[in-house]
Amino acid sequence: MGLTSHKLLALTALLAVFTVLGTLWVWPRLAVRSWPAMFLRLGTIVVTQLALLATLGLAVNDYFVFYSSWTDLLGHEHGAAVIQGAQGVGNGGGPAGVQVLGTAEITGARPAGHDPARTGRLDRVRLPGGTTGLSTDGYVYLPPQYFRPGGESMHFPAVLVMTGFPGDATNLVTKLRYPAHELDLLGAGTMKPTVLVLMRPSPTMPRDSECEDIPNGPRAQTYFTTDVPADLRASYRVLDGPGSLGVIGDSTGGYCAIKLGMEHPGTFSAAVSLSGYFKAAEDVTTGDLFGGSAQRRAEADLRWRLAHLPMPDLAVLLADSKEDGSTYADSSAFAAAARPPLVVAQATVDAGGHNFTTWGRLLPPSLSWLSAHLHDPA
Repeated sequence: MGLTSHKLLALTALLAVFTVLGTLWVWPRLAVRSWPAMFLRLGTIVVTQLALLATLGLAVNDYFVFYSSWTDLLGHEHGAAVIQGAQGVGNGGGPAGVQVLGTAEITGARPAGHDPARTGRLDRVRLPGGTTGLSTDGYVYLPPQYFRPGGESMHFPAVLVMTGFPGDATNLVTKLRYPAHELDLLGAGTMKPTVLVLMRPSPTMPRDSECEDIPNGPRAQTYFTTDVPADLRASYRVLDGPGSLGVIGDSTGGYCAIKLGMEHPGTFSAAVSLSGYFKAAEDVTTGDLFGGSAQRRAEADLRWRLAHLPMPDLAVLLADSKEDGSTYADSSAFAAAARPPLVVAQATVDAGGHNFTTWGRLLPPSLSWLSAHLHDPA
């Protein structure tokens, strides 16, 4: 019986009900002063709690699809992602720049060592917003080619990498291993040397801004599309102009990636969503994002934009597990609705949930695809 089977959930819920009723029925019979009775009372409590927790866990997983199967839960899914054909045909914050706070270890890097000409360098940074007044901490990964002799004047494309909300940018280094994946892809010749900017999708923590310029509030979208690129180019050798920047993210970061690309195709030429959604969330963490404007709310729905606004000149990759709830179906519908000059491709794995294990399998082909849509270092 599958982990996400409704029969399993119903059976577990039924078991929880019976354990509760059974505990109520047997409890008076165990109300005696003896060691066996005490251990039996303790046992009924443990069994009842386990049944209730199992039901709750299965119900939560059924809704969010964190794990799509028993092998996914146990970390045994290792299948590679497959990129499918595209729909459509493509025809520092201010003078200060990035504030480098120190360097960090590149988790999982091969070859091992700290020579930046072999493994690159991972800077811990703060990215201030010269126009918005916002800021956030994160990491900047510089590839080995950035430090090699003869490359002192070379400029590189850059990719903004965003976590889900309220994720920590550290997860992009330690769990999704973006720098290590780039090193592997550079060694295989399937990715161009690229500067990675690893960060949260909200510079307004603990509020979830959904990468929106909020009326009479923080301008998160302007921060990502104006301040962060300015910070990078003021502090690092990052290319300018069309084809110089891409964006990728998971979950909320995936929504932000496609949203920023669709609304600012002149800034980002390519965008990748790892299990992202297509409509801005509205809950206690977001507050009122749109100032009561139905038009602004509609424009934050990426499917509405496809139906009602001109297609942006943008390359998009939607990377999902086919078992990740409605995400794959929503991605397929989005891809089918795309028209030139918007280009949409899909990368899929057959099994996996809404989690780091699945995204880790989707990441190598996604980074290769993204790199192919950016300019070569110059």
